[in-house]
Formats: sequence, structure tokens, C-alpha cells
Amino acid sequence: MNRLLPELARSAVDLLFPPRCLVCSQPLPVHEPPLFCSACRSRFRWLKSPRCRCCGQPFVVGEDHLCGPCLEHRPPFALARSALIYEPPLSGLITAWKFRGHQAALASLVHLARSSPGFNDLGRPDLILPVPLHPKRLRWRGFNQALQLARCCFPDQRAKIFPHLLCRPRQTVPQTDLSGRERRQNLVGAFSLADPFLVRDRQVLLVDDVWTTGTTVRECGRLLTGAGCRRLEVFTLARRPKVA
Repeated sequence: MNRLLPELARSAVDLLFPPRCLVCSQPLPVHEPPLFCSACRSRFRWLKSPRCRCCGQPFVVGEDHLCGPCLEHRPPFALARSALIYEPPLSGLITAWKFRGHQAALASLVHLARSSPGFNDLGRPDLILPVPLHPKRLRWRGFNQALQLARCCFPDQRAKIFPHLLCRPRQTVPQTDLSGRERRQNLVGAFSLADPFLVRDRQVLLVDDVWTTGTTVRECGRLLTGAGCRRLEVFTLARRPKVA
């Protein structure tokens, strides 16, 4: 009887709140993530090989190798991976989650992230650090999306998540409409470490929602490696396509 109770509860939820695709609202058979119909799910593009072995920049053809920028200026991280390309319908779901507080899609997005080729490339970190928000922006938004991702994507490693170790003491303007050079200048000195000793000789995983130009993770990476981080890896839910 006890085994039947969870199944009965799920059936009751499906009856009272019929599951629908989060993109097109088409009815779905069950209320289990990912809540996307087959047509909408086919529109998500995975980030997979061929790609840069270091930063994860996708290539059109060929095999995995280091991209030009990583060869010319080795990044402060050893590995960076993203789950999906940042484009519709994914971009709309992320925007609604971040800026309008729509939490309904989070479980489905996490399901996609954990199923991605990039997720499987990650090592086993000693510390997991979400990219922080400035306290004023955190109060306005009500949550840190990077922290939510870290907790949901790595539920078996929650004890390793330190949400207050990496700090953002200086408020910056939004990065969205800035050029690459302006982004770099905007973030100089924007981050700090509450206790640099904790990252020394540790393998660290940095988590964020969207990789746009890589400026944020590089700035955080320089801070972490400067404090003695042994190995730094980066995981983001999505990556904006590179503009030719």
C-alpha cells in the first residue's frame, strides 16, 4: 500500500493540474521533467563535440582541439562546459526564470543540463562556487540563479556548495549591452574572496547560468587561481552562439 501512495499522489496532481509543455502548452502525458513536447524538445541544441578542449567553444566540423584564443592566452580555468546553445526557446525560458521569477521551468532545465555531454565532462570538485550577485541585485531579484543551478544540478554534493565564499562587493552595470572590452572593464575588481585560504590547493567548480563572452568566469577564474586554486572548472546552463 505504501508503494502505491506516491503513484496515487502523482496521478492526482496530473488530474488536477494537467501537465503541459512549457514552451507551446501542448498537453503532456505525465508531470515529470523535462516538461517539453517532442517537437519543442527537438529545438534545444546541445553543446557537444567538436569543440575546444578547454573553453568548450563549438566548432562546425573536425575534432576536439584548442581554439585560437585558448592557444594564444591560456584561460585561468582548465575546463569550461555549457549544456545548451542560448537561443529560442531556451533563451525565453531562462529570461522568464531570471527576470520574472518563473520557477516552473527550473526542474526541466536542470534535467536537460544534467543530461548534456558537457555535464559528463566535469570532474569531482572539492568546492562548488556559484557566481555571486551584488547584494542590491540579489534583494531585487530575490534569488541567485547560479546558486539555484548549483544546488539542483549537484544535489549529491550540496555540502560542497559555498554560496558566500565568492563575493561581489562592487555593483556593476548589466553586461547585456556592453562590448567585449566594456565587459572586461566593467568587471575589473568586481569580485572578491571571503576566505582565500579555503580555495588553496582545491579543485573548484564555478557555476553560472549563461556564458556570453566568458568575461565573468575569466574574472572569477583569475581571482581563484591567484588564491592558489589547484584546478578550476566551469559549468553553465547555456552559451550564447559566437557572432561571426
